[in-house]
Amino acid sequence: MPKNKRSAPFPRARAPRGRGDVAFLAAVLLLAAYGVVCVYSASWYNAETQFGDGLYFVKKQIAGFVLGLAGMIAISFLDYQKLKKAGLPALLVSLVLLALVFVPGVGKSNYGATRWIGFGGFTVQPSELAKYGLVLFAAGWFAKDPARMRTAKGALPVLIAGLSVCALVIAEPNMSVTMLIAAVTVGMIFLSGASWKTLFAIAVPVLCAVPALIFMEPYRLKRLSAFLDPWQSPKGEGYQLIQSLYGLANGDLFGTGLFRSRQKYRFLPFAESDFILSVIAEETGFFGVLLLFALIGFIIWRGFRIARSCDNFYGYMLVSGIMLAFTVQTALNALVVSGCIPPTGLPLPLVSAGNTSLVVTMTAMGVVYGVSRHNPAGKIHKML
Repeated sequence: MPKNKRSAPFPRARAPRGRGDVAFLAAVLLLAAYGVVCVYSASWYNAETQFGDGLYFVKKQIAGFVLGLAGMIAISFLDYQKLKKAGLPALLVSLVLLALVFVPGVGKSNYGATRWIGFGGFTVQPSELAKYGLVLFAAGWFAKDPARMRTAKGALPVLIAGLSVCALVIAEPNMSVTMLIAAVTVGMIFLSGASWKTLFAIAVPVLCAVPALIFMEPYRLKRLSAFLDPWQSPKGEGYQLIQSLYGLANGDLFGTGLFRSRQKYRFLPFAESDFILSVIAEETGFFGVLLLFALIGFIIWRGFRIARSCDNFYGYMLVSGIMLAFTVQTALNALVVSGCIPPTGLPLPLVSAGNTSLVVTMTAMGVVYGVSRHNPAGKIHKML
């Protein structure tokens, strides 16, 4: 046991034992592989029409899957305790990459937003890296001295880090990822053991900032109006939500059949990315979506069980932060597609088209699996 019990309430992580949580690993790989199939189904017509190659998007998705698998395997063998020192560098690199988005010639714009940086034919979306850079920093900061969370002052560096990332992301603009990062920041402060007083002092300004951000930009007000009544502008701001709801309705209980969606024939914008869930629902129906979310729920459950069974505070915070980001992003995507919150661009993790999202998410899941490999063998066997 370390001499300073306040700074390390858990024993130091042990060397890897056994196989780790194989069920978690298998579920992640199954979901990512299913995503490749879904991307092909949702994108082939648009890819053929726009690029003259029906496999354009699925080729990129397969490449992302292979790279993600390599990253997942590689990082799962790394002693995750070594990631403690990577927290601040990861945060700083994330902030630099987010700032590069605004550099002419480096930042890439699409559909009125500048969210990517590109070098030749290679593009990266820094916000996908930033959310996990923030998790690494927060986990390391809290683990260094968990007792500091008894005061609001102890949460201040993490709060500043989260606000810095949010400020750069909202400037792109990207409201959905800003909400995601804000939720992860508050969530990690909560998981660290902060007092309710501290959480209240942080959460209230964050919640008040949401309507302020909406009213700052006219296009966000239009999206809010379309959310409240999409039929007011069925060919304008309300079009995407209406088409998404058509897809959900067409699926009924059992769906139209795999590869037989009608909405993907350029009726539904971003069918292969942000709104891929609507195509899945149309093709597989209510029960298909139920099975999909059962698999996602299984991943989330196993992930948080790995966090709970971890024998040190850093591992607990690291895994909890990664799973929190995955959970919140999944929930936001499902709520948008079903019309429960205003439309905003956010992919369904491990399923939607997007190389950066797929590679980064799979690598992050590799960290979670790596932590499970470092857990005491007895605990892992009980989990399995």
